[in-house]
Amino acid sequence: MSESKKIVIVVTNGFDNERSSVAWSIANGAIGMDFQVTMFLVSNGVDWVRKGAAAHSRLNPYDPAVGDMVDNVVSSGASIFVCPPCAKMRGYEADDFFDGVEIAGSAAMLGVVAEGASTLSF
Repeated sequence: MSESKKIVIVVTNGFDNERSSVAWSIANGAIGMDFQVTMFLVSNGVDWVRKGAAAHSRLNPYDPAVGDMVDNVVSSGASIFVCPPCAKMRGYEADDFFDGVEIAGSAAMLGVVAEGASTLSF
């Protein structure tokens, strides 16, 4: 039996940085290649999974709209963790995020890393 491929993508940037688009693009590529994807959103990165926030964002005209990429990651069933202090600092609560997004600290993300996941940070 083969082990599943796992990747953790840490997103630190929000709507003001093109690296965010790269993070979501890579997450979508990983989903397409049957990776188990975990997103860990910190700092401004937490804004991406707030309901409706990314709907019209397009940081790179050659990439798909970021909102579409976020929607695909969410609907794929990927694990998406939001840093608790980062959410709190912005006044966000669990109901502000897409269904399936979990407010969880670094231990949740590091648990996946301990299982052998590769990691990328943007």
